[in-house]
Amino acid sequence: MLDMNWIRENEELVRNTAVWKKVDFPLDELLEWDDKRRVLRRDTEQHRAQRNTLTKEVEQLLRQGDTQGGEAAKEHVRKINALLGKLEADLAEADRRCGELQLLAPNPVSGDTPIGDDDSQNVELRRTGALPDFGFVPRDHVELGELHDIIDIPRGVKAGGPRSYVLKGAGLNLHLAVQRLALDVLAARGFTTMDVPVIVRPEALERTGFFPGGMDQTYELTGEKRWLAGTSEVSLVSLYSDEIVDLAEPMRLAGMSTCFRREVGSAGRDVRGLYRVHQFSKIEQVVLCRGDNKVSEQMLQEILANAEHILQLLELPYRIVAVCSGDMALKTHKQYDIETWMPSRGAYGETHSASNLLDFQARRSGIRYRDEDGQLQYCHTLNNTAVATPRILIPLLENHQQEDGTIYIPKALQPYMGGLDSLPAPAQTEK
Repeated sequence: MLDMNWIRENEELVRNTAVWKKVDFPLDELLEWDDKRRVLRRDTEQHRAQRNTLTKEVEQLLRQGDTQGGEAAKEHVRKINALLGKLEADLAEADRRCGELQLLAPNPVSGDTPIGDDDSQNVELRRTGALPDFGFVPRDHVELGELHDIIDIPRGVKAGGPRSYVLKGAGLNLHLAVQRLALDVLAARGFTTMDVPVIVRPEALERTGFFPGGMDQTYELTGEKRWLAGTSEVSLVSLYSDEIVDLAEPMRLAGMSTCFRREVGSAGRDVRGLYRVHQFSKIEQVVLCRGDNKVSEQMLQEILANAEHILQLLELPYRIVAVCSGDMALKTHKQYDIETWMPSRGAYGETHSASNLLDFQARRSGIRYRDEDGQLQYCHTLNNTAVATPRILIPLLENHQQEDGTIYIPKALQPYMGGLDSLPAPAQTEK
């Protein structure tokens, strides 16, 4: 949520941001309601002051024995109270409407964010790692999963419907191994690891900027007034809502959770395999830091580097892109995506997103800290995927496949796989 005074002072920037982010934000309506609210608040305060003065006058007249004057003043107070009732009701409505409309205001983008319409206009910044040169016709992850009997999509669909899957044996072990690797990397880098709720209150989604705009992407538990979260970011930030936190050092959190997304609007896109599914697991980095742009930019680079380190441990080629305005969420100020090479797509596919939200979530959530002068300030929040699976299994299986059907297991994962250095070719398994 943006401060109302800031919106007024930066009206042109807010209008431009809505255009850049392709957001339908009714700024003029918000300004009209805020004008009404200001007038109503002024009139309400004036009438309250007048009522208080008259109330004291009634008491004084009655003490002096002026019954007639006292009754006349009482009648005046009754009329003011009736008017105040109407003013207060109108003010409450104006507050409500302003609050609703402020929730739709887009967070401004950073000065180095590319201005563009969609992901085709994201800007590549750098590439890391060499693309595989197979020398044979490689299989995609679905074929590899079937060949090794570690992925069963037809049975997943039988149980859960479209975009469902089953991970079996070594497939499940790989799924767990990448999560354990990510948790250990982050714990070694000062993150507090947490298993957090995935069933959340609607206000948790509103506080973190996923509602009201993202309801169509979220599963509701009918009759429960609760929802299934699409990322542990929702819970991690909400844990500290309405609190004053100690940010002498940035608060580094790592959430482990199952995630659920409806994928509305993705019909026909990425229907094969594990790329776009309804249920997945994720280790999410969340940082709360002081409300200083330099500090939060430094933290953005830190969490991006953490994700890169994990990909390097997985021995996977990837690239970093600066996300353009039209591909950003309402809440985002600056964003990098990491795209990992997926041979079956013949392209890099998104596996991580790192975002700086400035104080957007903290204002909604009421998360503050005391600055050097003891004054309360809203903190900045950031988030980034450490690893999301099963999507990461796509490049992991496809890039590390060998001509004989074996699949190499990166050295960093081998301790989590019982020391196994490869998935043997099926023919070897049958011996």
